[in-house]
Amino acid sequence: MKRLRLQNFNWKYIIGEVLLIFVGINLAIWFNDWNASKKIDQNKKIAIEKIQIEIKNNLKELLKTRLNNQRISGAFENFGNFDFDKEGDVIVSAEHMENFRNQYPGFFRVSDSTALGDGLFKYKGETFINLELAELSKIAWETSKTTGIVNEFGYDCLYELQGIYNLQHLVVNEMDKASNALQNQEIELLLRVLDFIRQMDSSLEKEYEAFLKHIMDCI
Repeated sequence: MKRLRLQNFNWKYIIGEVLLIFVGINLAIWFNDWNASKKIDQNKKIAIEKIQIEIKNNLKELLKTRLNNQRISGAFENFGNFDFDKEGDVIVSAEHMENFRNQYPGFFRVSDSTALGDGLFKYKGETFINLELAELSKIAWETSKTTGIVNEFGYDCLYELQGIYNLQHLVVNEMDKASNALQNQEIELLLRVLDFIRQMDSSLEKEYEAFLKHIMDCI
């Protein structure tokens, strides 16, 4: 039997090969980790940018519908200051009626008017409420949660976002209540809900704006 002698091996070559293999494996692991980390960072940046766009659009929608719904409350408040007869017709001067209809167009639709003297008129008609419900999206937020990329957000960022979308959910629920109250012609309930929405969406507006100022810190 032929025996191998240790001195016949080129130990420098063998050690060099082992080192090359070791370095190569570690470089491959490092590269894979770096590539995965880079991909996570890219996905996180995309998710944050989508959420940023969503919150900006929600803020615009919130402000637009708030203005309209404030007009509804104001219209009912001013309309209630008019005098009414037993039939529910409005007794007011033509000037006051014109000013009211200019301020709240479309709210009171006059079907007939009768002069009463002393500058007063009796107006028959009906009120019309144009209730706008803010379409507050949560698609970007829900998508980020589904893909799991939110797990890469910092705790403070994730906590703040969760709070914003929870409050947004409450506002949307109240808007649904307002819609149901209008459909059921429960005007007093509608006005109470609109007042509650006004308070809540003011808080939501502040949270939107505060978060947008430092949203890129989440990346």
